[in-house]
Amino acid sequence: MTRLLHTANQWREMRKQLPGRTIGFVPTMGALHQGHMALIQRAQTDNDVTVVSIFVNPTQFNDKTDYQRYPRNDERDMELLTSQGVDFVFMPSVEELYPDKYSIRISESEISNIMEGRSRPGHFDGVLTVVMKLLGIIRPHRSYFGEKDYQQYLLIKKMAEAFFLETQIIPCATVRDSDGVALSSRNVLLGPEERLKAARFPQILATAPTADDAAAQLQQEGFTVDYVCDTWGRRFGAVRLGGIRLIDNMVMA
Repeated sequence: MTRLLHTANQWREMRKQLPGRTIGFVPTMGALHQGHMALIQRAQTDNDVTVVSIFVNPTQFNDKTDYQRYPRNDERDMELLTSQGVDFVFMPSVEELYPDKYSIRISESEISNIMEGRSRPGHFDGVLTVVMKLLGIIRPHRSYFGEKDYQQYLLIKKMAEAFFLETQIIPCATVRDSDGVALSSRNVLLGPEERLKAARFPQILATAPTADDAAAQLQQEGFTVDYVCDTWGRRFGAVRLGGIRLIDNMVMA
């Protein structure tokens, strides 16, 4: 039976009843899709107990409009998690996670200054702060993150190492739709024509000879390009299509 918890104290009391059992944790912002489910299935395979959090974190949105329209469907998410046999769902309020009103936060000064960090000022401060809070509450043995947000994964791994956290940070491969588009909660905000055009984003990232060529091709096809960048053996890109921001990355051949 899937148990729904809303406070840190509720989980702490529940955790006392799980001595000697390994705990896998998947933090999400809800609007679950098969990419999330792949992380959850990996957590279930690797651990005795699986915890999934659902929390749309306001501090990682530098655009308040983006935060307000971020897709939310808690009832559907709970149905999916129950059908998947997830043991616990942690769904805290903003007040529960930010009693200090975000006066204390975590910053990183190197990886966070490029790509997503440059395009979305303050974004990674919010991500690192909320993940640290969630890891501190859940205290999992392993936590799982999708490689679609590869820069985020690297930062969280670096944070866990820097603060000597015992949680193992595990990356999982990007899950894609049949047309190659990386699964994302924001995809549901695309109109039908925009969703068809979105397939060109990963195709161009994969086939353009250089990052500059990829950016030029994307612009020619009607995308607004935030960046295309080759680093860490991968090509990263962020674009806007119909006002919806999409990101992707892939290993370079």
